[in-house]
Parts: sequence; C-alpha cells; structure tokens
Amino acid sequence: MSVPEDPPGITRKTLLKAAVATGLAAPLVVASGAFAKDAAADESRGEPVAAGPNGPRAITPACQDGDAPTIDQIEGPYFKPDSPERSVLATPSTPGTPLTVTGVVYGLSCLPIAAALLDFWQADDGGDYDMTGFNFRGHQYTDVNGNFALTTIVPGLYPGRTKHIHVKVQAPNQPILTTQLYFPGVPQNDTDSIFDARLLMDVTQQGAGEAATFEFVLNVDQDPGGGSPPPGAGWLAGHAYNTGDTVTYDGKTYICLQPHTSQVGWEPPNAPSLWQAQ
Repeated sequence: MSVPEDPPGITRKTLLKAAVATGLAAPLVVASGAFAKDAAADESRGEPVAAGPNGPRAITPACQDGDAPTIDQIEGPYFKPDSPERSVLATPSTPGTPLTVTGVVYGLSCLPIAAALLDFWQADDGGDYDMTGFNFRGHQYTDVNGNFALTTIVPGLYPGRTKHIHVKVQAPNQPILTTQLYFPGVPQNDTDSIFDARLLMDVTQQGAGEAATFEFVLNVDQDPGGGSPPPGAGWLAGHAYNTGDTVTYDGKTYICLQPHTSQVGWEPPNAPSLWQAQ
C-alpha cells in the first residue's frame, strides 16, 4: 500500500517542526519484532504503512487541519485519582529500560494546546501497578507550545496485555480523552484484544534506553485562521497569536511577546510571559 504524499503548501505542523529544528520551540523527541501485525492492522483500517529499518511499520499519525481526534480506550481497573504533579516517574536507579515520551497536544485545527492536562499511569518493570501509593503515576501540563515530556521506564508485561501506557488528556475546560499508548514490534500486540495500531508511538533506541513520541489530537474546536487579529481587538481564547499582536482585555492594551495559542486561564493579566501591558 503506497503512502499518500503530504498536501502541497506549508501547514502549521510543518512550521512547528521547522521551529523545533531551528531551536525556536521546545524540542520534540523503531524496534524489531512483529511489525507485520502492527502494519497489517493499520492497513486494514486504511491507515498508511511504510517500510522502516526493521521492516514494515505503521506511520505515527501526523496532525493536519481537520484530522480526526485521537481515539479513546478503556480506563482499565488500575487508575487512581489525585496523582502528584510531576513529569519524572523514574530515576537512573529504577529497575527497567529507561524511556522518555515526548510530543504535542493539538486541537482539531492542528494548533497546539497550552496548559493541557496529561495524567499518566503504568505498570512497573515486573508488570505490577502500585495501588497503595503513586509509583509510576503523575500528571503534568503542556507548555505554551503544546509540548509535553515524560521520563519513565518501559512498562512490563502482565497476562493478557501487551506493553502500554495509560493516559488521560484534557484541554482546559474541555472533555477528557482516556486512551493508551503502545510500542511497535511487541509480539503481544498480536494477542492483546485491546491493542490498536492507531495508538502506536514512534520509538527509537536512545543509548541504553528508548525514546518515544506521540501527537494527540483532541476534539477541541480552534480558530483555523491563525492570522493576526486587527490591532486592538479583544483577546480571544483558542486563537493563534503572533509576536507583536495587540489586544485589549478589561480596558487595557497588551502586546504579544511570543507566538502561542490562547487558552482559558492564560488571559493577558495572568500570563506575563506571553503578554506585556502597554
């Protein structure tokens, strides 16, 4: 099955990746085995499949304007509320294969979402969940460019399941997406009835550990224009502002200090790193 070419022109995704490559945005960060199963599952759903260095593998979905939201999956029996706010779930001395997971949270117009909540939980290296404490559990928020980063280990296997990481993702004042992330090339992907290849991370070797990426697309409407508003226009949530844009808020004028997509809670008086009063 051939892989469709990207549509012509510059998309927001292209610009974001260019910014990453030039150091203007926070950095974004394939394994051997049963790639045929992962690729076949994607192809059966009409998803693009490409040849990788270790054989066929599913292509991590790229965010483009109008993309369907990331699919949801069951919460499972091991979720616990009130996890600590932290992005580091493991230290160098933690048993297991070190893993970093990085990526971006987007809305339906492929604009990054700032201050989105991500709540992660997973099994330890032996396939066990901590139900008395909060080991391998933690929540964090995306930065102004929609980026997140998780430091953990590759979760262990337990009967009936392949390797996976649970996550809840929520844009400010929006519904919660509950889903799971998977690893390509894991033999148990063949037999796990919950596994879905659309949730495969892109995984590479990184020294003695692994580095994975995934891009979430939430069912959140956004301003698709992305252009600069008229000078002095009122501040709007969900708009892509550029450096130098001016807005009014509560009768005061503010100038944008860096490109970002506005969110509730990031109003100009509350975000001095993004807005400067005039």
